[in-house]
Amino acid sequence: MHDPYHPVPTIGGAIASGAPVMEAGGFDQREGPQFFGSREPWPRLAERADVLVFETDPLETELELTGQALAELFVSSTAVDTDVMIKIVDVYPASEDYPAGYALNITHGLRRMRFRDSFEKPEPMEAGKIYRVKIASFPMSNRFAAGHRIRIEIASSNFPHFDINPGTDWRIEGLDPVLARNTIYMGADHASRLLLPLVSRGSG
Repeated sequence: MHDPYHPVPTIGGAIASGAPVMEAGGFDQREGPQFFGSREPWPRLAERADVLVFETDPLETELELTGQALAELFVSSTAVDTDVMIKIVDVYPASEDYPAGYALNITHGLRRMRFRDSFEKPEPMEAGKIYRVKIASFPMSNRFAAGHRIRIEIASSNFPHFDINPGTDWRIEGLDPVLARNTIYMGADHASRLLLPLVSRGSG
Protein backbone atom coordinates (compact mmCIF):
# COMPACT_ATOMS: atom_id res chain seq x y z
CA MET A 1 0.00 0.00 0.00
CA HIS A 2 1.49 3.33 -1.09
CA ASP A 3 0.65 6.13 1.34
CA PRO A 4 1.54 9.56 -0.10
CA TYR A 5 1.64 10.93 3.44
CA HIS A 6 4.28 8.38 4.53
CA PRO A 7 6.63 7.81 1.58
CA VAL A 8 9.74 5.66 1.58
CA PRO A 9 12.59 8.06 2.42
CA THR A 10 15.58 8.62 0.18
CA ILE A 11 18.69 7.04 1.69
CA GLY A 12 21.55 7.88 -0.67
CA GLY A 13 21.73 7.09 -4.35
CA ALA A 14 22.67 8.81 -7.60
CA ILE A 15 21.84 12.37 -6.57
CA ALA A 16 23.46 15.39 -8.22
CA SER A 17 22.49 17.85 -5.48
CA GLY A 18 20.15 18.25 -2.56
CA ALA A 19 22.25 18.46 0.59
CA PRO A 20 21.40 18.86 3.41
CA VAL A 21 17.91 17.50 2.63
CA MET A 22 19.38 14.40 0.99
CA GLU A 23 22.86 12.98 0.52
CA ALA A 24 24.32 11.17 -2.46
CA GLY A 25 26.19 7.89 -2.26
CA GLY A 26 25.97 4.60 -0.47
CA PHE A 27 24.32 4.10 2.91
CA ASP A 28 22.90 1.30 5.00
CA GLN A 29 19.27 1.19 3.92
CA ARG A 30 17.83 1.97 7.33
CA GLU A 31 15.83 5.02 8.34
CA GLY A 32 17.49 7.43 10.74
CA PRO A 33 17.28 10.97 12.07
CA GLN A 34 19.75 12.18 9.41
CA PHE A 35 17.44 11.12 6.56
CA PHE A 36 14.55 13.42 5.66
CA GLY A 37 11.15 11.83 6.18
CA SER A 38 12.36 9.03 8.43
CA ARG A 39 10.35 8.07 11.49
CA GLU A 40 11.16 6.28 14.70
CA PRO A 41 11.87 3.47 15.46
CA TRP A 42 14.11 3.86 12.36
CA PRO A 43 13.29 0.59 10.55
CA ARG A 44 15.26 -0.97 7.73
CA LEU A 45 13.58 -0.07 4.46
CA ALA A 46 13.22 -3.80 3.77
CA GLU A 47 11.08 -4.09 6.92
CA ARG A 48 8.50 -1.56 5.74
CA ALA A 49 5.11 -2.90 4.70
CA ASP A 50 5.22 -0.78 1.52
CA VAL A 51 8.52 -2.25 0.28
CA LEU A 52 8.52 -5.57 -1.58
CA VAL A 53 11.79 -7.50 -1.16
CA PHE A 54 13.42 -10.29 -3.16
CA GLU A 55 16.79 -11.61 -2.07
CA THR A 56 19.22 -14.32 -3.13
CA ASP A 57 20.75 -16.88 -0.82
CA PRO A 58 24.30 -16.00 0.29
CA LEU A 59 26.49 -16.13 -2.80
CA GLU A 60 28.83 -19.10 -2.98
CA THR A 61 31.31 -17.17 -5.14
CA GLU A 62 31.87 -13.50 -5.87
CA LEU A 63 29.87 -11.98 -8.70
CA GLU A 64 30.33 -8.78 -10.71
CA LEU A 65 27.43 -6.77 -12.12
CA THR A 66 28.34 -3.98 -14.54
CA GLY A 67 25.79 -2.12 -16.64
CA GLN A 68 22.06 -1.60 -16.17
CA ALA A 69 19.59 -3.90 -14.47
CA LEU A 70 16.24 -4.25 -16.25
CA ALA A 71 13.06 -5.09 -14.39
CA GLU A 72 10.14 -6.38 -16.46
CA LEU A 73 7.16 -6.16 -14.16
CA PHE A 74 3.44 -6.78 -14.40
CA VAL A 75 1.71 -4.13 -12.30
CA SER A 76 -1.80 -3.10 -11.31
CA SER A 77 -3.06 -0.36 -9.01
CA THR A 78 -6.24 0.94 -7.47
CA ALA A 79 -5.08 4.45 -8.42
CA VAL A 80 -5.12 6.14 -11.83
CA ASP A 81 -1.37 6.76 -11.52
CA THR A 82 1.41 5.42 -9.35
CA ASP A 83 5.18 5.02 -9.31
CA VAL A 84 7.26 1.86 -9.40
CA MET A 85 10.76 2.13 -7.96
CA ILE A 86 13.41 -0.59 -8.07
CA LYS A 87 16.61 -0.65 -6.03
CA ILE A 88 19.54 -3.07 -6.19
CA VAL A 89 21.16 -3.63 -2.80
CA ASP A 90 24.37 -5.41 -1.73
CA VAL A 91 23.51 -7.13 1.56
CA TYR A 92 26.60 -7.63 3.72
CA PRO A 93 26.58 -10.36 6.37
CA ALA A 94 26.88 -9.54 10.05
CA SER A 95 30.36 -8.49 11.13
CA GLU A 96 32.15 -7.08 14.15
CA ASP A 97 31.67 -3.55 12.81
CA TYR A 98 28.06 -4.15 11.74
CA PRO A 99 26.50 -6.85 13.95
CA ALA A 100 23.15 -6.46 12.16
CA GLY A 101 24.75 -6.58 8.73
CA TYR A 102 24.76 -3.75 6.20
CA ALA A 103 22.47 -3.19 3.19
CA LEU A 104 24.37 -1.00 0.71
CA ASN A 105 22.36 0.67 -2.05
CA ILE A 106 24.01 0.13 -5.46
CA THR A 107 21.58 1.55 -8.02
CA HIS A 108 17.94 2.33 -8.62
CA GLY A 109 15.42 3.02 -11.37
CA LEU A 110 11.85 4.18 -11.62
CA ARG A 111 8.78 4.51 -13.82
CA ARG A 112 5.81 6.81 -13.33
CA MET A 113 3.04 4.64 -14.67
CA ARG A 114 1.23 7.31 -16.64
CA PHE A 115 4.38 7.50 -18.79
CA ARG A 116 4.58 3.72 -19.25
CA ASP A 117 4.05 3.97 -23.03
CA SER A 118 5.06 7.53 -23.86
CA PHE A 119 6.35 10.68 -22.21
CA GLU A 120 4.51 12.73 -24.84
CA LYS A 121 1.08 11.15 -24.23
CA PRO A 122 0.59 10.16 -20.57
CA GLU A 123 -2.28 7.75 -19.97
CA PRO A 124 -4.18 6.96 -16.74
CA MET A 125 -4.35 3.45 -15.39
CA GLU A 126 -7.57 1.49 -15.09
CA ALA A 127 -8.18 0.14 -11.60
CA GLY A 128 -7.24 -3.54 -11.45
CA LYS A 129 -5.92 -3.75 -15.01
CA ILE A 130 -2.51 -5.40 -15.34
CA TYR A 131 0.19 -3.48 -17.20
CA ARG A 132 3.59 -4.70 -18.36
CA VAL A 133 6.31 -2.15 -17.69
CA LYS A 134 10.09 -2.10 -18.13
CA ILE A 135 12.28 -0.22 -15.66
CA ALA A 136 16.00 0.24 -16.29
CA SER A 137 18.33 1.10 -13.45
CA PHE A 138 21.02 3.74 -13.48
CA PRO A 139 24.36 2.21 -14.62
CA MET A 140 26.29 0.37 -11.93
CA SER A 141 29.44 -1.65 -11.38
CA ASN A 142 29.75 -3.67 -8.21
CA ARG A 143 31.46 -6.84 -7.03
CA PHE A 144 29.19 -8.80 -4.73
CA ALA A 145 31.54 -10.80 -2.51
CA ALA A 146 31.00 -14.42 -1.56
CA GLY A 147 28.66 -14.59 1.42
CA HIS A 148 26.80 -11.44 0.37
CA ARG A 149 23.24 -11.39 -0.97
CA ILE A 150 21.75 -9.53 -3.92
CA ARG A 151 18.50 -7.85 -3.00
CA ILE A 152 15.91 -6.01 -5.05
CA GLU A 153 13.56 -3.66 -3.25
CA ILE A 154 10.40 -2.50 -5.04
CA ALA A 155 8.41 0.45 -3.73
CA SER A 156 6.22 3.28 -4.97
CA SER A 157 8.17 6.18 -3.50
CA ASN A 158 11.72 7.45 -2.90
CA PHE A 159 11.26 10.88 -1.38
CA PRO A 160 12.57 13.59 -1.57
CA HIS A 161 14.74 12.40 -4.47
CA PHE A 162 11.56 11.92 -6.50
CA ASP A 163 8.29 13.78 -6.07
CA ILE A 164 5.55 11.84 -4.30
CA ASN A 165 2.91 10.47 -6.63
CA PRO A 166 -0.48 11.46 -5.14
CA GLY A 167 -2.26 8.69 -7.06
CA THR A 168 -4.79 11.13 -8.51
CA ASP A 169 -5.70 12.25 -12.01
CA TRP A 170 -3.03 14.84 -12.86
CA ARG A 171 -5.43 16.50 -15.32
CA ILE A 172 -7.72 17.62 -12.49
CA GLU A 173 -6.46 20.24 -10.03
CA GLY A 174 -7.18 20.30 -6.31
CA LEU A 175 -7.61 16.58 -5.66
CA ASP A 176 -6.43 15.16 -2.34
CA PRO A 177 -3.78 12.39 -2.45
CA VAL A 178 -5.12 8.85 -2.19
CA LEU A 179 -3.81 5.53 -0.93
CA ALA A 180 -2.78 3.23 -3.77
CA ARG A 181 -2.90 -0.54 -3.43
CA ASN A 182 -0.29 -1.68 -5.92
CA THR A 183 0.30 -5.29 -6.96
CA ILE A 184 3.27 -6.95 -8.67
CA TYR A 185 2.29 -10.19 -10.44
CA MET A 186 4.52 -13.25 -10.63
CA GLY A 187 2.30 -16.02 -11.97
CA ALA A 188 2.87 -18.06 -15.11
CA ASP A 189 0.82 -15.66 -17.23
CA HIS A 190 2.43 -12.56 -15.72
CA ALA A 191 6.01 -13.55 -15.00
CA SER A 192 7.72 -10.48 -13.61
CA ARG A 193 11.49 -10.78 -13.75
CA LEU A 194 14.77 -8.95 -13.18
CA LEU A 195 17.61 -9.10 -15.72
CA LEU A 196 21.02 -8.45 -14.18
CA PRO A 197 24.16 -7.40 -16.14
CA LEU A 198 26.41 -10.28 -15.08
CA VAL A 199 30.00 -9.73 -16.21
CA SER A 200 31.91 -12.36 -14.28
CA ARG A 201 31.54 -14.93 -11.57
CA GLY A 202 34.29 -16.00 -9.20
CA SER A 203 35.67 -19.51 -9.31
CA GLY A 204 34.88 -20.13 -5.65
